[in-house]
Order: sequence, then structure tokens, then C-alpha cells
Amino acid sequence: MSQNKTNFAIPLAFVGMMFFAIGFALGINSFLIPVLKGALSLPSGVAYLLLAATFVPFLIFGYPASKTIAKIGYKRTMALSFLIFAIAFVLFVLSAMQESFILFLLASFISGAANAFLQASVNPYITILGPIESAAKRMSIMGICNKLAWPVAPLFFALVVADQTNVQISDLYLPFYIIIGVFFLLGIISLMAPLPEVKAAGEDDADAADCPYAANKTSIWQFPHLVLGALTLFIYVGVETLSLSTAVDYAKALNLENPDFYAWIPSIGMVIGYICGIILIPKYLTQDMAMRICACIGVLGSLAIVLMPAESSIWAIFLMALGCSLMWPALWPLAMADLGKFTKSGSALLTMAIAGGAVIPTVFGFLQEGLGAQGAYWLALPCFLFILYYGVAGYKIRTK
Repeated sequence: MSQNKTNFAIPLAFVGMMFFAIGFALGINSFLIPVLKGALSLPSGVAYLLLAATFVPFLIFGYPASKTIAKIGYKRTMALSFLIFAIAFVLFVLSAMQESFILFLLASFISGAANAFLQASVNPYITILGPIESAAKRMSIMGICNKLAWPVAPLFFALVVADQTNVQISDLYLPFYIIIGVFFLLGIISLMAPLPEVKAAGEDDADAADCPYAANKTSIWQFPHLVLGALTLFIYVGVETLSLSTAVDYAKALNLENPDFYAWIPSIGMVIGYICGIILIPKYLTQDMAMRICACIGVLGSLAIVLMPAESSIWAIFLMALGCSLMWPALWPLAMADLGKFTKSGSALLTMAIAGGAVIPTVFGFLQEGLGAQGAYWLALPCFLFILYYGVAGYKIRTK
């Protein structure tokens, strides 16, 4: 990589701001799901379709996003994503005015499309911005920015909406107007940000010798560690979304006081994990070892939630989130290793895999109706076990 010796403090600061925006946009669901369940009398399974509408666009727009990056570059794609975000929240305002769940789903879909373009640009950008062996450290820094934003979203709504005891859909107008302005401003800032264009080793045909593993490949499907990594990412995003977006809803199901307070439990777990990643990777801990440790913590956390007494089980979400913390930073560099000229295509495949956030939480929502709010968390156990497999052996799979 030609950028390895450059000082990346300024680019990291700007991209960190974008990771915060990603987390904020996704964290809004933590507030909207219980509000819409109450205001529109929706069953849990239907309400969690809001998350599905947010994550399905990753599957649809992952590949177009990679083509957009190849055409206009990383920075302009980031700016474009914020424009799409602003459009999505204009539609959120219209959804609130009409009190239409269908329009809320459409607005969430457009917001998810914006997120797909932003994720497709910022994740590979951070991965190849410096040495691949320290990519998890950079991703951990970005992860702190991202995960702190999840609880900020419901907190922001709580501060702007006056009456928290009986939130009406009409109370959402003002926060949505503020978000529209902020995202439009972020788009302008993205265009002006000093972000150098970067490329992975061997990404140009002229530099193919820098990545001999990819030199004779003709398709991303010839990289089994990437394909399996995409499946792992699909599962991981789903179970991480459970830990980040269900705490408030679970607290309400348990009739706990101040349920919005519990939105901080998973975020604190994620941030503690990211801090450990920044300190330990790669000097004391390899990326694959970090992934294995986190998967084991996730297994323990998911078991604790379903086996502990209900009133105290919500605190075990902390362990689930801690287990998820270093999986994203480790998965991207492990799955994108040695892709060479297929780096952008590989990034598109991984971005499409983020659609797991649509499937697993939706299944969780319907499981709540049959197994109850606590029993539905059994779904997390097989997810963490598969992630553990990838951290032990899956990422090592190679073709000659």
C-alpha cells in the first residue's frame, strides 16, 4: 500500500464522524420500534420489520455501491450517502404526518440504502488505509464512534420529545427536521474533508505482483475465505443488531422503570471491547484470536440471558455486546485479505452480507410471540457458535 507511511489522524477523525452517523441512523430503530408498536398497535414481529427494511438495502445496493466507488471515488460516495440520508428523513416526516407504517418502512428502506453506500465506502477505506495486520485496531477506533451513537439516538429523541410517558407519532416531527439538517451538513463536510483516495495492494493490474494469491483469480467466488466470511458477517450483523436494538424493548417487556436507560448497556459493552482492541491488537493479540475470544464471550452472554432470572437477565446483554465488539474489526480484514484487484468487489459482497440485520432480528421478533421476550434470545446461541467456527478455521480456507 502506498499510503502506509502517511499520518492518518485527520482522515480517521473525519471517517469516525461518518461511523457515528451510521450508528445514529441505525440506533433510531431502538426508539421507533416501541413507539410504533404502541401508537399503531403493532405485534412484535410486524414492528421488527422496521429493522428488516433498514437492512435489506444492503443486499440490494452493496454491488451498485462498489461500482459507484470505482466511478467517483470513496469521498464522493460518502457525500452521496448523506444526501440519500437527508431524503430518507424527509420521508420519515411524511410517514409521521400520515401515521403510515408502510411509509415508515419505505423511509427505513431509503435510510438503509444510504447506509449501504456509506458502509461500502468507509469500511474498506479504513481497512486499506494502513497495514492490514493493524486494520482491526483502526476499525476498533471507528467502532467506538459507531456504537456510542446507537444509544445517543434514543437519548436524542428523549431530549427533544417532551412527554416520554406517552410519545405520539406527531412528536417525531421536530427530531426528524433536525436530523435532515445535520445529514445535509455532513454531506457538505464529506466533500470538503481531506480524505486521500487509497487502494489495496495489487488492486491495480500494474501492481498485481503485490498480491500473487489473487493474480490468477477471475472471480470473487474463488476466494472461499471471503465467501465464508460474508456468511459469517451476515450472521454476526444479525446477532449484533439484537444486542444493540432490543435492550429498550426487552426492558419494557420486563416492566422495568426508565427503559430508555438500558439502551446504554450494550453500547458500554461494545466500547469496552473496542478499547481492548485498540490496546491489544496487533501487538499482544492477533485479529483471529480476538474473534475467537469474543465469540466465546457471546456464547456465555446468550446463555446467561435465557437462563438467568428475567429481571436481572437484561444485564447479560452487556456480555452479548462485549462478545460482538471485536468481531466486525476482525472480520473485515480476515475476509478481505489477499483480494488484490477484487478488493472493491469483495467489499461489495461483505456490504451485502450486512442484510443479516434484516433477517435475524425479524426472526427474533416472531420468536418473541412464541417463546416470550426472554426465550427468543436462544436465537443468538447458534449464531455465536458459527462465528466461533470462522475464527478458528473458516478464515484459513484458501484455494491455490
